Amino acid sequence: MSRDKLYLEHILGCIGRIEEYSAAGRDIFLANTLVQDGILRNLQIPAESAGRISESTRELAPQIAWQQMRGFRNILVHDYLGIDMQFVWEIVRDDLPALRKQAGKLLVLLAASEL
Repeated sequence: MSRDKLYLEHILGCIGRIEEYSAAGRDIFLANTLVQDGILRNLQIPAESAGRISESTRELAPQIAWQQMRGFRNILVHDYLGIDMQFVWEIVRDDLPALRKQAGKLLVLLAASEL
């Protein structure tokens, strides 16, 4: 398995966990630090993985906001006191479904190219 496929699988696995952790909704997310911690950790991993995926693979999916993902990782890691949980919720609600779809398509494309 290529490294890029492995990173894409990690991204998809983290999105799945975030979907599980956030299923109870916004109010639970905003009130429960355990849920927040789980979601933040699982946002950090895909953001790190995005930086490790090869440029040639990233070019196959220009619709994925690779640079923004990597920038968000820096916020999560270095500006943790300034994280706005409402903003994080909006990412979970608005951005992750599209990322799941796009990363899934890219994974299928990579798998097909290995045949």
